[in-house]
Amino acid sequence: MNEGTPGYSHRYVIIVAVFVTCLIVSNIVAVKLVGAFDLVFDAGTVIFPISYIFGDVLTEVYGFRRARQVIWLGFLCNLLAVGVISLGLVLPAAPFWEGQAAYERILGYAPRLLAASFCAYLVGELANSMVLSRMKVATEGRWLWSRTIGSTLVGQGFDSLVFVLIAFTGTIPTSALLSVILTQWLLKSSYEAIATPFTYLVVGRLKRAEGVDVYDRDTSFNPLPTGR
Repeated sequence: MNEGTPGYSHRYVIIVAVFVTCLIVSNIVAVKLVGAFDLVFDAGTVIFPISYIFGDVLTEVYGFRRARQVIWLGFLCNLLAVGVISLGLVLPAAPFWEGQAAYERILGYAPRLLAASFCAYLVGELANSMVLSRMKVATEGRWLWSRTIGSTLVGQGFDSLVFVLIAFTGTIPTSALLSVILTQWLLKSSYEAIATPFTYLVVGRLKRAEGVDVYDRDTSFNPLPTGR
């Protein structure tokens, strides 16, 4: 099996498309708050962890450099989506259209929450990919479950911490901040732990089909996409 840098394939494109779609959709549906099992969380929590699952697949099969490219691609696509939605907000509504207030209420973005979301995504996804990549080399490719769960605990921890601190510091009590961080972290991490069999299935099939299994032994972990 080739341990070098793989070429692009339709399978790679599918993984990238699912990753980016989950990211953008999760940010759109996050405006709805869900109440279940005595917990309150946004609807994006249901789909956002899927981006971490596919982020793990990208790093495990194709290596950190490819995953880093896709993470930044997702960031730019999300930025584009927000820009287009914001443009829709300021475009003059047709006189007979009665949905402007609903559009603004559902798709309007608070700048602080938007900044929190973008920062948390980059920090969390990059941390997740770095940890998984380093653990793969350290374990010589064994115990995939330890890498997917371990990297998720770190990545989702950073994601929850950065988002909640930027979005809500000064608006809710410190005890509430800690509670929200812990709840988000546990929910999202548990999600991926439960999905471990699915991750094993996708990773195994991709490695066999692509004929690659990248180890980042000499890779630069510069988070910027210009890194080696």
